[in-house]
Amino acid sequence: MDRTSHILIVDDDREIRDLLSRFLSKHGLRVSTAANGREMAAVLDGGAIDLIVLDLMMPGEDGLTLTRNLRANSAAQGGGIPIIMLTAMGEETDRIIGLEMGADDYLAKPFNPRELLARIKAVVRRFSALPTSLEVPGEGGGDGLVTFAGWTFNIAVRELTNPDGDAVILSGGEFELLQAFISHPGRVLNRDQLLDLARGRDAQPFDRAIDVQVSRLRKKIEPDPKKPTYIKTVRGGGYMFTPTVTGPTIMGQASAQGGT
Repeated sequence: MDRTSHILIVDDDREIRDLLSRFLSKHGLRVSTAANGREMAAVLDGGAIDLIVLDLMMPGEDGLTLTRNLRANSAAQGGGIPIIMLTAMGEETDRIIGLEMGADDYLAKPFNPRELLARIKAVVRRFSALPTSLEVPGEGGGDGLVTFAGWTFNIAVRELTNPDGDAVILSGGEFELLQAFISHPGRVLNRDQLLDLARGRDAQPFDRAIDVQVSRLRKKIEPDPKKPTYIKTVRGGGYMFTPTVTGPTIMGQASAQGGT
């Protein structure tokens, strides 16, 4: 994180908000806090936020509802901001639902603030990292625009447009996953490879995470998510991205992160 990242903590527990705010500020982050969805919206309207730490269990609008609403909004209204969700007791169901709603990572309560700091740094680093080498095989160069099956994926500005020209909002995890698929079209990638390509060495060993993100991505790009043709499941192997990809591909991403 080259500049001071602005973190928004949303939790109805004032003691937790104050504790995390002091700890993260002490470690060089800019921190805002909110006790509920209304206060969260006010902070988002007031300035750029790099990441939201969002409690799952809150009275009124809970973390899942707020995450779903954020992801439904435009990027300008917070739809593209990465989210770390705080869940009670580390229930797997809560984690899966949180990922399905669009959270980028999760942390079970109680937790060590140092672990949250590490997660924040990892997610912000992944989310803000842009491809350093864009080239079209055999042609070179490019403006970051990739097309597949009528879709347009602008890697440089993190924008996905459907065949009708409408913008489709992706969470940080979905963006990284699509980027990994587009970088390796026609190749079978297993879960470990996808986890490594999409999330790097900071990935947590949660087997269902990739399956959930694939399911979410299919719902956004497949003509029929129940019968996927773009992201095919390969029995015993993993997943394969089948459309023809034209334009810049992210050559070197695999080698930069360990390769396949």
